[in-house]
Amino acid sequence: MNMSISIGPLIALIAGIIILIAPRFLNYIVAIYLIAIGLLGLFGTGAHFR
Repeated sequence: MNMSISIGPLIALIAGIIILIAPRFLNYIVAIYLIAIGLLGLFGTGAHFR
């Protein structure tokens, strides 16, 4: 059995849970998410975000 987890959906899931628990962190979570996706895209870790 081959299991693979994409980092984009995993980060989005974690961010969504944190936003539900503490909505005041929304700006920080969105900023961190965008920075992480941008860095992964620039440095080409082999992950494809679709």
